[in-house]
Amino acid sequence: MNRTAKTKALGALALTAVLGLTACGGDISSASPASGSAANCGTFNLAVNPWVGYEADAYVVGTLAKEKLGCTVNYKTLKEEVAWQGFGSGEVDAVIENWGHPDLTEKYITQQKTAVDAGLTGNTGVIGWFVPPWMAKQYPDITDSKNLNKYADLFKTSESGGQGQLLDGDPSFVTNDEALVKNLGLNFKVVYAGSEPALIQAFRQAEQNHTPLIGYFYDPQWFMAEVPLVKVNLPAYTDGCDADAAKVACDYPKYDLNKIASTKFANSGSPAYQLVKKFSWTNQDQNTVAGYIARDGMTPEAAAKKWIDANPDKAAAWLK
Repeated sequence: MNRTAKTKALGALALTAVLGLTACGGDISSASPASGSAANCGTFNLAVNPWVGYEADAYVVGTLAKEKLGCTVNYKTLKEEVAWQGFGSGEVDAVIENWGHPDLTEKYITQQKTAVDAGLTGNTGVIGWFVPPWMAKQYPDITDSKNLNKYADLFKTSESGGQGQLLDGDPSFVTNDEALVKNLGLNFKVVYAGSEPALIQAFRQAEQNHTPLIGYFYDPQWFMAEVPLVKVNLPAYTDGCDADAAKVACDYPKYDLNKIASTKFANSGSPAYQLVKKFSWTNQDQNTVAGYIARDGMTPEAAAKKWIDANPDKAAAWLK
């Protein structure tokens, strides 16, 4: 994401913030934590990676863990690779939205055995290159990557020099873009916006002001409802076409997003692990909570509570 987010700057989140919410309303609010669940659950260390969709996942799960299972929830704001490093040390119990990372899976699940796959989130992730709607309308053939070089001059910036600029987000996100530019022979330079909020603001301004922009983006992502970005067609993805990171010349695959837990946490008997395993929702669910945070300026805690109150049956199913 690696996508795979936040008017709320994730960097400003506390590394260990404990929620202070009142009991949830609706059908689940009438249920109190099970007898002894506080002692059984103990501390739940939940990684928060730097995009708002992940934040939405984490705070909905964390709110339920605290309010319904009696857990002490610690939110750890960490980059993706750093979060996986915490499985072995006990710093991290769960990564709630994983965008592929076969290298990390091989290292921490297969080799070190400090982590396990905790099942799918229900979200389908899409990564790719996008342009604002006005550009797709004015230059219809720009959505075929084979035609990008003839438009490269439109995208020149002070940071890209004599080449077109391809704007990426946070350097820690899952991205093949530098290899793609090189291997597809494109006269572009990858420039990093630095964060998801900066990337979103760039696309927002490009659409409002009709200024040229092409950049990395992804779904699920609440911003797509505000500005329906148009995907550029890269050469079709086929199994194994991205196996060698230096030779990638194909589109990104679709990602069936999943959850990763530490082996110790999975074997601990904690009810929070069962909650993590059962947690599954739709792209629309995630985008709703993410929108509350990034668009409406709600705190992650308040956004999570609002969604839980409006969806008691879904939340209750994860607690059974």
